[in-house]
Formats: sequence, structure tokens, C-alpha cells
Amino acid sequence: MLVGGLGLAQSKAPRPNVIFIVADDLGYGEPGCYGGKIPTPNIDALAARGARFTNGYVTTPFCAPSRAALMTGRYGTRYGFEFMPLGAQNKEDGIGLSLEEHTIAEQLRDAGYATSLVGKWHLGGTAPFHPQRRGFDEFFGFVMEGHYYVPQPWSGHTTWLRHKMLPDGGTGRWSSPDGHIIWTTHLNQNEPDYDADNPLLRSSQPVDEKENLTNAFTREACDFIRRRQSQPFFLYLAYNAVHSPMQATDAWMSKFAYINDVHRRIFAAMLAQLDEGLGKVTKTLDDCHISERTMIVFLSDNGGPTDELTSSNAPLRGMKGSMWEGGLRVPFIVSWPGKIPTGRVVDTPVISMDATATALEVAGSAPPKAKLDGVNLLPLFAENPAASLHEDLFWRVGKKNALRQGNWKIIRNGGPWELYDLGSDMSETHDLAAQHLDKVQELESTWERWSAEQAPPAWGGPAKKKAK
Repeated sequence: MLVGGLGLAQSKAPRPNVIFIVADDLGYGEPGCYGGKIPTPNIDALAARGARFTNGYVTTPFCAPSRAALMTGRYGTRYGFEFMPLGAQNKEDGIGLSLEEHTIAEQLRDAGYATSLVGKWHLGGTAPFHPQRRGFDEFFGFVMEGHYYVPQPWSGHTTWLRHKMLPDGGTGRWSSPDGHIIWTTHLNQNEPDYDADNPLLRSSQPVDEKENLTNAFTREACDFIRRRQSQPFFLYLAYNAVHSPMQATDAWMSKFAYINDVHRRIFAAMLAQLDEGLGKVTKTLDDCHISERTMIVFLSDNGGPTDELTSSNAPLRGMKGSMWEGGLRVPFIVSWPGKIPTGRVVDTPVISMDATATALEVAGSAPPKAKLDGVNLLPLFAENPAASLHEDLFWRVGKKNALRQGNWKIIRNGGPWELYDLGSDMSETHDLAAQHLDKVQELESTWERWSAEQAPPAWGGPAKKKAK
């Protein structure tokens, strides 16, 4: 029977919207609600409206494999996505998120959801891996690992760039006469060619975007919400902030003039602009009166690269690229008014794939075609909450390996296993391996069994320069 030209299904209670907001390279210790000093009122407000996880993890300590796991709900090592493609390697045949895997966007679209990716993809740069061939109805963003925030000559921005040598042949820092261009040699490397063969796209067509990308991505996300508010939707808002290249608008730089170190000032400006964008997204939901039927997940794709960005992972050890907590434990917030208690702080260890499993569960999609490694987070908010979700959490990136079981964590970087008690030593300062050899052997056996179930890497890691 049809009523007013609509099927009876239209009379059912609307299904929840799902928004994943991913910050790029945001350290654990940067948001205000995690102890950071740079004001992040909108991230903090999101945490106050929902749950903040103190033991929230990602599956790898860098971008692409972490995002692959979020999109599939499965460890990237299960399908060979163990290493991160960089630069031109993104455009090589066969490099990307395995075509045998089903993304959350595909599953939700098949369940009747409108789907959109706004921002960074980094899961394959050739035609078969295009986001609109992986379940997204709409795409506005770029496909590689990074992008300049505005086109050259970068007007109205302060731009911080890595170089091996300064214009005078020396080392240290150099600044242009107007202070808008700064070179630094402190990392002894040149800024990657982020924009080479990596245009900003709407669908598959290059666009000439003049606005700062953080603002542009916020604009596009809010527009999608307004256009799709009458139907359930999945929005993946993947900011490239606060990833390099470091570029901040004059307006935001002026707000942090009290920070003497220009390196840190640029970072603060970029983070504050990201925070403002998140606030505009939540306000759009409020204005459309759909906040109460929208679940938002906010997290970083990995820990912050401290030397590169000044980002803080305090009080954790290590940073992006490492198996220390500072590379793997990230800001992780879930908000759903009326469904998740407000102001909840959750210490239970969780991992990014759990957000995927939760979204598929609440959306009422068909069972996934492959077994998920993530599990539904909602039992943590029941009247009698679940004590734990995972018996073990695993990590493997080549010879960098780790496992967490309860408060015990083993880690190795090509050498012997080290052992830490995260319950009393979250900063991983005291290696207990020598005192607890039996525990190390037990956890090593568990890790080896898991590793044996994983696929070999589909490619061998970052591209290497060929000998001339």
C-alpha cells in the first residue's frame, strides 16, 4: 500500500545517522578534554555530550592502514594492508584497500543510507580504488596522504616547510621578510611533494578550491548534512588537519600571537580551526533537528608526530610511527544524545574498528560478509556495562609488533620483546620483561598465533628510490 506516493517503510522510526570525523596526526595529549593547553571547546563539548575513551586505539601508528581498518572493521593485516603507500606509490596498480573487502560505506549504502566522503582517502589512487567505487555516493577531497591547504602562493597564510638547507646554505630556520614563509632544517628532509598528481576532486573532476581546506571540508560536510537530512546518512569527514604541510591563516595566527615559538603557533592555529569546523558540523545537526538521531565518532588516525608538528602525546611515550602508546593510543570520543550517557569517561580499552562494528549494528545493516575484528561499543553504556570488549589487541607493521592483554603490553622493534604494565606505567618507562619471563612467553605465543592468521603484506612498504 502506498500513502502519498511513499511506501509503508517511510512510517518507521528513522534510522540513526552516522558521522565519522577523523583528525590527521592529532596527538593524544592535544584536545583540552585530554589535558591539552590549546583551546578546543567544540571537541570538549562533543566529549561532554557523550563518552570520552582514555584507552582508545588505532590499528597502526600511521595513516593508511589505520583508515583501512576503520573502513572495514577488520585489521588491515588480514588483507595485506600492512604498510603505508607514499607519493607516487599511491598511483601504482594494485595498491590500495583490497577490492575483496567490503567497506562500511558499501554496507550502509546497500542498507539504504546516503554516503559521502569529505577529505582524505589514502586507500588507493587508481580508478578501481576510487571512493565512489568503494561505497560512497559523493566524494570531495584528495586521494593521497596529504595536500597543501591553499594553492600557491599561499596568500593569507603562514607556511612552515621542511628543507635540507636554508637559502644561505646554513641550517636552522629561515623566514621570508614578511614572515609568511618559514624554512626549517631540523628534520634534515624536504617537504614532500604532496600536490603532485594529487588534485582536489569533486567526484573524479578536479576543482579549483580557493578556501583553506579545513574550512572547505567543513563547508562540504555541512552542505551534505543539510541536503540529506530527510534520510539516513553516513558521512566520513576525514580532515587533513593537523597533518603537514603546516599552514595557518592570518586570522588564526593572530589569535595565538601569545605563543612565542612560531612552529607551535602554527600548530595551535591549525588545531583551533579544525575544532571550529567540528563545532559547525554539530551546529548544523542541531539546526536540522537531527542531533538526537546522529551518532558521531571523533578520533585521530594515529598519534602525533611530535618533532614534525610539535604535537603532544602526553603522558604517553613515543609518537606517530612507533608501537609505543604515543603512536597507537589516540583521542577517541563517541556522542549520541539519548543513547550514550553524557560526560562518560570510559577506561575500557577499545579500538577504531569498534566504531565500524557499532555503526553497522545501529544502522541495522545486513550482517557483514566477512568476520569483523571490531565489536559493538554500546554494551559499555548499558545499566550493567560490559567489563571489557577485547581479550587482546594486536599490532603488526613489519618488525614492529605489539600486543595488549588487560594491562599487560608487549612490544618489540626488531629486537627482543619488552613488557609493560600499563595500569601502573602508561608512559612505558619500566621494562618488566626480565622479571616476568613467563608472561612474556605467554603473550608472545598469543601474538604469534594471531600473526600466523594474517595475510602477507600486499606490498613491501614505502617506495624506494631506484638506483640511477
